[in-house]
Amino acid sequence: MEPDSGEQATDIATFDLGALLRFADLAVDGLSEAREEIDALNVYPVPDGDTGTNMYLTVEAARDALAERMGETGGDLRVAFQAYARGALLGARGNSGVILSQLIGALFRRMGQAGPEDRSAVVFAEGMQAASDAAYAAVGEPVEGTILTVARVAAEAAIEQAKDPEARVAQIIGAAAREARVALARTPDQLALLRDAGVVDAGGRGLCVVFDAAETALTGQRPVSLPNLIGSRAIPVPMPTNDLTPEGPAYEVMYLLDADDSAIPELRTTLQALGDSLVVVGGEDLWNVHVHTDDVGSAVEAGIVAGTPRRIRVTHFAEQVSRAREKRAERRGRSVVAVVAGPGLARIFTDAGASVIRTGPGLRPSTGEILEAIEQSGAEEVIVLPNDPDSIGVAEAAASAAEESGHAHVVVIPTKAQVQGIAAMAVHEPGRTFESDVVHMTSTARGARHGAITVAAKQAMTTAGLCEIGDVLGVVDGDFMLIGDDRLEVAIGVLQKLLDGGGELVTVVGGADAGELPAQCEAYVDRNHPGVDVIVYDGGQERYPLLLAVE
Repeated sequence: MEPDSGEQATDIATFDLGALLRFADLAVDGLSEAREEIDALNVYPVPDGDTGTNMYLTVEAARDALAERMGETGGDLRVAFQAYARGALLGARGNSGVILSQLIGALFRRMGQAGPEDRSAVVFAEGMQAASDAAYAAVGEPVEGTILTVARVAAEAAIEQAKDPEARVAQIIGAAAREARVALARTPDQLALLRDAGVVDAGGRGLCVVFDAAETALTGQRPVSLPNLIGSRAIPVPMPTNDLTPEGPAYEVMYLLDADDSAIPELRTTLQALGDSLVVVGGEDLWNVHVHTDDVGSAVEAGIVAGTPRRIRVTHFAEQVSRAREKRAERRGRSVVAVVAGPGLARIFTDAGASVIRTGPGLRPSTGEILEAIEQSGAEEVIVLPNDPDSIGVAEAAASAAEESGHAHVVVIPTKAQVQGIAAMAVHEPGRTFESDVVHMTSTARGARHGAITVAAKQAMTTAGLCEIGDVLGVVDGDFMLIGDDRLEVAIGVLQKLLDGGGELVTVVGGADAGELPAQCEAYVDRNHPGVDVIVYDGGQERYPLLLAVE
């Protein structure tokens, strides 16, 4: 992108390669300084979220990936954008890291599509809007008062600022960063959990650090808070998907279009009749057109009728499908990749035939680590068990990357607990068809009611009320439902809640400091529920002396 007209030489006008390198360093430095503060914003009494750490590791991986490829860029900003975005994707950890990587990827993708005649400010604002849309699309059930809200409000501010024909990139990011801080301050008004804890959203706080890094990279000045009222909500634009199947359209057609706004409704109608995955976004006589179709000529002609198409790009899906099939033909069999939280759990899953990725406090797996495990499995079909709610998004990103590269057919079963993964592995049967195996494993995992006991590391408001440091907490299906001072009493309370709905099998997984607790729980079930079987494992996981499941 060229500098906007009218920008002064003393200003850092646009996101050139130097600004990108500055941003990469500043984002790492900023999140490094703020990571403990952000981790502490976690509203849960057990430090499992590690939001600040996950976001820090994500931008660190992105910076390292950019540094590794600097010699290959030849000064090409688009290559640098791709390197940074891919590094963020592969290094993403936890939900916060995955969402951050989605924001970065969509922003840099739009910026990489810009031509020398495009206004940098407009492209940057459009990129921020695309980033917000991509983040919302990546989350199954978006919740306001989170990082998504902060990203959306920032994008709205950027789009509004870009309406000024004299606006520069530095002003765009400055407006976005200011409104992001305002949105962050309002997150407790949108989420009762944050309000009760007296904190702002951790992911939103981390995103503000990233925005501040971008503003400093562009202006050389540290931003200061300037509260303003936020504007009305924007309506997210659905993002296109590339479904590479023989039954779908054969081509993807994309182009920038110079056209009057009045010509766009008819263009949309014409293109909708030619194919699917249609997205036409933009405004002020500049549009980005995307469609999947079998009739490339007519799709381009529709652009000519509407205005002046340029930077036309056509991708033949059939060739991509063929290459993917060739790659998969070299792979055989089926494999399970499981994320595990302790040495004993690693042995359980390994003995059942799974490849394992170790996780634990402050050691969430990255997208790249799960992708590497998928690739190294050598299997044509791969099932991934994340066994943790914060790793589901990471696993899905890795699965998507593996599918796109043609390495394997990958399905993520969204197991939220280690014991759900154990239940799924118990019914895994490679002799079935892939679809049948996935259905059986998914059904069994969902049918496993799960619980745990742990110890509060800080004061926090829970479903069961206010807990203090050192309290024993009983977890049922992911919620803190019991508070006590005796581990066995709380464990029995969790078992009772899990068994209220009936059950035939109780799974007990002892942690690193479980002591006699697993045996005591087994004895309790034998005495009070004689018709229920009990299996006891030594899991060795940290922070959770006991993991429980009832099937």
